[in-house]
Amino acid sequence: MRILAIESSCDETAAAVVENGRKALSNVIASQVEEHKIYGGVVPEIASRRHAEAVSAVVRQALTDAGVTLKEIDAVAVTYAPGLIGALLVGVNYAKSLAYAANKPLVPVHHLRSHIAANYLCHPELEPPFLCLVVSGGHTHLVDVQDYTTFHVLGKTRDDAAGEALDKAARAMGLPYPGGLNLDRVCKNGDPTAFRFPKPRVDGAPLDFSFSGLKTAVLNLLHNAAQKGQTLPVEDLGASFQSAVVSLLCEHTLAAAKETNRKTIVLAGGVSANSVLRREMAKMCKEHRLRLFVPELPLCGDNATMVGAQGYYEFLAGTRADLTLNAYATRTIE
Repeated sequence: MRILAIESSCDETAAAVVENGRKALSNVIASQVEEHKIYGGVVPEIASRRHAEAVSAVVRQALTDAGVTLKEIDAVAVTYAPGLIGALLVGVNYAKSLAYAANKPLVPVHHLRSHIAANYLCHPELEPPFLCLVVSGGHTHLVDVQDYTTFHVLGKTRDDAAGEALDKAARAMGLPYPGGLNLDRVCKNGDPTAFRFPKPRVDGAPLDFSFSGLKTAVLNLLHNAAQKGQTLPVEDLGASFQSAVVSLLCEHTLAAAKETNRKTIVLAGGVSANSVLRREMAKMCKEHRLRLFVPELPLCGDNATMVGAQGYYEFLAGTRADLTLNAYATRTIE
């Protein structure tokens, strides 16, 4: 079964053809990163316009690269939530029109479910159930993946997402967009013990996260140093901040694994590309005899192959949409 998938939830216009949920026949991405660098972050209106300009060509290229025609496609899958509403609407409306014109089933796919499914493309042996830590610029979730289309959220952030905290801290340190990526690069040789940061907890919800206090702590350090005419070492400060964020992610993941008795841990989302997180999570899983699966680096960020992978399983589960399908800025993964 071949799924044509479309992704436009943020600043990547992407399309792909995926076979049986496990094999990518094509993977085309039109990135807007260079344009948004000018503003230090994604500008929603610009992102929406660029999606509208690129989506037709990206889909055509995905079909060409896969060596298939639209007639040979079994269904059209599209990200419908969550994300930037204007950006999502471009992909959703294009997918609806394409599915209607080609008389193909339309499959709506949740963005976070897609990030989890990226691992199916990298690890053919991976099957639910398992515990997944989904970490991105806008989301931090601990998800019990019970089967391919049944998810239960065990914990999530109460304020900033881990990726958001990393991005904002990086910008405060003077690093260019994308902040989290550049923070990881710049701080590889920094001392993670040079600065101490708090470990925020959420009363009554031990698996929930809170990163706002950590973000405020690093901003206060930088502000106080500036008032004294001092300059803090970015390598050490960034390494210490990353260590604090990753420590929380690992501790909560281990607690969730013990609570659910899951022996398989999966990472997903843009922050799963972070080298410190990958290293420390691998150490933790080895120590506690847990299996760890992480997506290949090119599939950590937004792409359409992951939409096609999850779209396949949604299709098998009977998930369909008609022309009334709408986009949603927020939507639970459950």
